[in-house]
Amino acid sequence: MAARQQKDAYAHLYETYRWQVPADFNITELCCTRWAGDPDRVAIFFDDLHGDRVVTFAQLQQDANRLSHVLQGLGVTRGTRVAIILPQRPEVAVAHLACHQLGAIAMPMSVLFGPDALQYRLQDSGAMIAIADPASLQNIRQIRPTCPQLKRVIAIDDYGRDCLTWETAMRSASDQFTPVGTQANDAAVLIYTSGTTGSPKGALIPQSALLGNLTGFVASQNWFPQEDDVFWSPADWAWTGGLMDALLPTLYFGRPIVASRTRFSAVSAFQLMEKYKVTNSFIFPTALKMMMKAEPAPREHYRLKLRAIMSAGEAVGDAVFSWTQSALGVTVNEMFGQTEANYIVGNCEARWPARPGSMGRPYPGHRVAVLDDDGHPVKAGETGEVALNRYDIHGHPDPVIFLGYWNREDATRDKYSGDWLRTGDLAQVDEDGYLWYRGRTDDMFKAAGYRIGPSEIENCLVKHPAVANAAVVPKPDAERGNVIKAFVVLVEGTRRGESEDAKLIDALQQHVRGLLAPYEYPKEIEFVHTLPMTTTGKIQRSVLRLLESERAQEKNSL
Repeated sequence: MAARQQKDAYAHLYETYRWQVPADFNITELCCTRWAGDPDRVAIFFDDLHGDRVVTFAQLQQDANRLSHVLQGLGVTRGTRVAIILPQRPEVAVAHLACHQLGAIAMPMSVLFGPDALQYRLQDSGAMIAIADPASLQNIRQIRPTCPQLKRVIAIDDYGRDCLTWETAMRSASDQFTPVGTQANDAAVLIYTSGTTGSPKGALIPQSALLGNLTGFVASQNWFPQEDDVFWSPADWAWTGGLMDALLPTLYFGRPIVASRTRFSAVSAFQLMEKYKVTNSFIFPTALKMMMKAEPAPREHYRLKLRAIMSAGEAVGDAVFSWTQSALGVTVNEMFGQTEANYIVGNCEARWPARPGSMGRPYPGHRVAVLDDDGHPVKAGETGEVALNRYDIHGHPDPVIFLGYWNREDATRDKYSGDWLRTGDLAQVDEDGYLWYRGRTDDMFKAAGYRIGPSEIENCLVKHPAVANAAVVPKPDAERGNVIKAFVVLVEGTRRGESEDAKLIDALQQHVRGLLAPYEYPKEIEFVHTLPMTTTGKIQRSVLRLLESERAQEKNSL
């Protein structure tokens, strides 16, 4: 009985937690400067294609000081936007630290962005400086004439005449710098939403958001840090998941994080975790599915030290949940958050029981509710929209909430209902306060009068041994309004042919009919090689919905 009470310590943790946010607050001070006095403390293990490298906190601080001088010399001041367009590498951390101690606004962007995506964000933000390496320099050069506010590009591993080279600029800069004082509510980071619907919006995140993420980070990583903890995530450091769920909180606690430019695969993930004795990780569900399919019994081939895995971005589902327990010896802690308010709901197997398929409970410090269209909390078992209050249960401001959308006061206002920030994500809440994900508000649809959430059907399909991934969308139908359609990526090596495909489609339909409600099986299944994904690893169902809508229009016009 005592062990059970200790296991589920949620109520005490949630009710007694109080935010302590100092007025003077700077991310660089907390994530680097205070650790830099120890010359041997490792900050980053860099697993590079050109040779591995170990970077200490002392080296990070010195390089951040040098870059602060370089940026200052280029005219960067408090509030200046600095674009950071880099893959996982130590210079990402250096660039963020340099910006924060200058009071500038760091604007991370993915190297996967094409020229149009880069152009929109650079123009919309008015970024003055861009820091990039060869992975994105070609695209930047292509669009630079259309971005007159972009005064300079600092290039790493590139020596073009149109750029200031990182190596040359850093070599002549001093490694001593006096930081600019910043406040907790000062803008620190500008991250653009993925833009699955409409134009991307820049979410302006304050310095204090780092603290706002910590209760969720500590809990989802089973009480991080512990002795010898090493963190790794394949998540791109250019988005909230990689920056606020991995890089910055790991550095905040003075622990090392692994950076790698190796293209993600199941094999490379297991090799990396073995090589660096990784104990903690954030791995999104799509990656976990790949790992599950490629290596059903990883501990038979790899020596792993994993003690905690957090997953987010899509519903994990009980198939992946069960595999992590049996194959990795770890109960995955699912988490929910978004760019505007990250790390607000989740699990912590070390302190309260994780329930398969559940998003978890509100993390300490966050007042979360599931609301109906009128802004009232729904009853247990009913579906509503997940919302976060500006204030915690003690009436104190929640530091995790964003400042607003860049130059979009209207969109910022529309994000709120009174003091409730509405996430646009649907969930059910049970009697014990656990939330169960039911999709995006724009992902839900009706078919034959039934309200359909795609995630449950997708999770069911992935349980079939032939399915690597799946996306479910509505297909317009004259009689039913919509029918359920599934786009399915098959496991590599699955036998294909007209006869085999027909049998597999029938098998998958019966598989879903046997596990879910009869009305939830996909009436149509289309096999595809890949699914459209955002740079954050989320399935772009909106792309597939548009495809089906266009197909229906073409059919009706014949």
